[in-house]
Amino acid sequence: MYAVVGCTDCANLWLLSDPRESKTATCPRCGRRHQTKKLRRLFESEDRDAARQARAALLAKKHGDSEAFAQVEHVSELGRQVAESGVDDREYLEASGLDADEVFDAGEQAKRGRAASSGSVNRLTAVKEAVRDGDRPTEDEIVAAASERGVPEEKARDLLEKLRRRGDVSESGGRYRLL
Repeated sequence: MYAVVGCTDCANLWLLSDPRESKTATCPRCGRRHQTKKLRRLFESEDRDAARQARAALLAKKHGDSEAFAQVEHVSELGRQVAESGVDDREYLEASGLDADEVFDAGEQAKRGRAASSGSVNRLTAVKEAVRDGDRPTEDEIVAAASERGVPEEKARDLLEKLRRRGDVSESGGRYRLL
């Protein structure tokens, strides 16, 4: 069973396999964990390709491209055409004027760095700790403390706002506290 579901935080649509068996699902875009039973199922099917097609149609509608989408072949057929097109990553990068080896090396370094550094869950923890460690800190104080823990400033501000919207922190007079 496949279901097309949407994130309540970032509005991302994704395919969820076995929605009846899973207790939680994590949005692949923003990382928000949802209780599966509370997710709105926009489409359900036993056929993965049918679910992929429904998601594609919903995305096209969301962006006002329904007419153009109606003229496109089924997404599974498009995937097959791409696979058969013969353009691999290396060929594409080099035709774009990039050094494919450098790009692949950078990707590997990023993967290693991501594995070694704090991920989004750890960033969220760092922002929570910055709120907890301060004496009713301001946003700038929280961002500075989170930055010291390796969280980029803009990401720290976004995470603080997300925590406030979710009710994990409260703000009064420009000062924050963990709930």
